Amino acid sequence: MATASVASKIAREIGVAVKKAVIRNKGKGWYSPHMAAASAAIAQRLPLVDLVVEIRDARIPLSSEYELLRNFQSCRRIVVMNKMDLTDPTKTKEWMRYFERQNCMSYGVNSHNKDSVKGLLNFVQAQVRGLCRANNHSSETITVMLVGIPNVGKSALANALHQIGRISAAEKGKLKRATVSPQPGETKDISSMKIASHPSVYLLDTPGILPRTIHDAELCSKLALTGAINDGLIGQKELAKYFLTILNSSDQYMKWAKFSINQGKVSFIEQKEEPSTSSNLEIRRRKQYLMDHTQDSIVQDVRGAIFDIVSSFDGNTEREDDMIKLIEAQFVALREAFRVPEELDENAYDKVAVKLLNLYRTGRLGHYVLDPFPL
Repeated sequence: MATASVASKIAREIGVAVKKAVIRNKGKGWYSPHMAAASAAIAQRLPLVDLVVEIRDARIPLSSEYELLRNFQSCRRIVVMNKMDLTDPTKTKEWMRYFERQNCMSYGVNSHNKDSVKGLLNFVQAQVRGLCRANNHSSETITVMLVGIPNVGKSALANALHQIGRISAAEKGKLKRATVSPQPGETKDISSMKIASHPSVYLLDTPGILPRTIHDAELCSKLALTGAINDGLIGQKELAKYFLTILNSSDQYMKWAKFSINQGKVSFIEQKEEPSTSSNLEIRRRKQYLMDHTQDSIVQDVRGAIFDIVSSFDGNTEREDDMIKLIEAQFVALREAFRVPEELDENAYDKVAVKLLNLYRTGRLGHYVLDPFPL
C-alpha cells in the first residue's frame, strides 16, 4: 500500500490550510481569549499543586503534548494517555515505555471504562502516598491538577475519578459534574473535585489549552483529525480524505474481507422496498434506523465497501494523484454504504464525511496511532 510519505504530504497540505484558516479568522477557533485567560490562571496555580496529571490522546502521544508544562520542569508529573480504546494496545504500551525512558511516569486509560479509571485512581493514590511519606505527613490535603489540550477527555476522566473515588471512600453528598462535550473548548473554568480520602485528594479540572502558535503543519492536521480543534477550520470533507489516506496506507482494510459486498451481499441500491401494512410512524422509524450510520449492519457495509475499493484498485498509491483517485472512488462507494440519497449531489459527500469521521473517532474503523516513535 501507500508509503507514509504520501500520507505525510497530504497531512502537511491540510495542516497548512488549517494555519491559513486561523490567520484568516484572526485566531478564532484556535487560541481563543478564554484559553489565554485560562493559561494565565493555570500558570499561577501550577507551582502550588502537589501533582500534575497531563492527559494526552493515545492516538497522538507526542502531538497532544501540553506545551505550557515546558515552563514547569520541576513539577511532579504523570503522563496519562487517554482513549486507549481507540488505539493499538501494543503500541500504547510501547509509548508508555518510551515515556518511562524519559524519566516520566506514564499510564494508559479509557475514561469510559470503570475498571480502567479505577486502576488510574489507584495509581494516583500510590503516588500521593509516596508524596506524603516523603513529606512526613499522613493527613495532609493533596492537590492534583488535570491538564491537557482540548478534547483529550479531561472532564470525562475527572467526572469518573470523582464518582469512583467518592464511592470507594463511602462519602455522601451531591456529586459534582464537569462539562463533557465532543466539541473542543467546552470547559471554561477551573473546577475542584474530591477523588480520595485519607489523605484527602482534590482534583483540579482545567480548560483545554492549545499552544499559541504551531509551526508544524502535520501536527495541525493530527490535532484536527482527532478533534482537538473545531472541524470548521478546515472542513470535514478534507479531514475525511486525510483519514482515508491513513487507512489506505495501512493494512487495516484487509481485516474486512468478510464484509465484502462482492461476497454475495445485496447492495443498498439493489434493495427494493416491499409493500407494507405498517403504520406511517413505524415506516419512518424503520427508515431512520436504516439511515443510522452507527448501526452494526451499516458499519459492516462501510468496511466492506472500503475493502472492495482498495483491494480492486490497480493504481500506485505511492503516487499522490493515484491516492486521490482511490479516495474519490471510496467516497462514491461510501455514499451507497451510508445510505446517503444520491439526489443530494455535492452535499451527499459532506454527509459521507461527517459519518466517516464519526466512525473513525469512535474506533469503528480500526485503531491508529498517528505519531511515529522519535528516532
